[in-house]
Amino acid sequence: MQLNPDVRDCAAAPIAEAWSWVEGRAAAELLDVCQAVPAYLPPAELREHVAGELRAGRGATYTDIGGLAELREALAGDIARRYGGDVRSADVTVTAGCNQAFCSCIDALCAAGDEVIVPLPYYFNHAMWLSIRGVRARFVDFDPGSPHPGPAAAEALISPRTRAIVLVTPNNPTGAVYAPATLAQFSALAREHGLALIVDETYRDFLPDDDPPHGLFADAGWREHFVHLYSFSKAYSLTGHRVGAVVAGRALGAALEKIQDCTAICAPHAGQLAALYGLRHLQAWKRDNAAALASRVEGLYRAFDDARLDYRLLSAGAYFAYVEHPFAEQARAVARRLAQGFGVVSLPGSYFGPGQERYLRFAFANLGEERFADLVERLCASQSR
Repeated sequence: MQLNPDVRDCAAAPIAEAWSWVEGRAAAELLDVCQAVPAYLPPAELREHVAGELRAGRGATYTDIGGLAELREALAGDIARRYGGDVRSADVTVTAGCNQAFCSCIDALCAAGDEVIVPLPYYFNHAMWLSIRGVRARFVDFDPGSPHPGPAAAEALISPRTRAIVLVTPNNPTGAVYAPATLAQFSALAREHGLALIVDETYRDFLPDDDPPHGLFADAGWREHFVHLYSFSKAYSLTGHRVGAVVAGRALGAALEKIQDCTAICAPHAGQLAALYGLRHLQAWKRDNAAALASRVEGLYRAFDDARLDYRLLSAGAYFAYVEHPFAEQARAVARRLAQGFGVVSLPGSYFGPGQERYLRFAFANLGEERFADLVERLCASQSR
């Protein structure tokens, strides 16, 4: 049989390749900074609640295509409280994880041959889906001295085929948090050119909740161009339950429901029940985890402030750190050697786009701060090879 060349030529799944380098090794030997997975289970009260719902017969059926009405209402309320502005349940489409949220948005907005503007380094699944769909990614170059993309550089890439600009904040892979003023500039740019501004905020629950992450929802016309992507996976440790969301105007929401009806039909019902419980009952638990991770970011900066270390920490936040390695060889070779020779399983910068050979991504949320000293020792040892 013949494969679709856009699928055939798409890059392989990065996480699986990285773990293949240490196949057969005992987990206790390894420092896992590879995949962004919460290092803790959902709280017992959530697990008990979902178990009770399932025993009572709830959670086994389809929900509405757009998700449980109660969950859509609760998420709209949560966003309105956090960001300000007018957000309603009709703006919410619940999806089978945030990856599906992104993929469905691209399918709703773009045809093959269209273009999407993506800052480097990109989240690799975003780039993979654009490639599979025959949508051209136009890249905003990465400046390691300023990990925030510039609106002027993005504007220079706009063409008649441009349909959207994609941002990720807090960023995967760099951990950088984009300033509200930067997001406001991108919003104005998208509005001016009739584009969608897709902002993936999977990790927004790990920001301090004193101030809104941005003011885009306070704009009365936000539904005309702004698309917010969200995930319950990291906030409530529900990665296997596959629950995310798109928050957007109804024109896009109606298109998303058509796509979802042909793919997932609806997000997993049991996962939606878990997400709803989290929104209603676990705000304090979520804040405590966010504070612990913020402390871990500070600890990582302290750990890298070691005179022996030639690796340079460029940025860190939420779950991720972007690290410049000191070697002349390409990033994939460095990451493979770190994994096989020193038990540090990370991802090479080359998985996150062109021009990233100097970098590695560390998903440090997988490590307790007590392991940072061991991480630094292994990195120092790798420098002598």
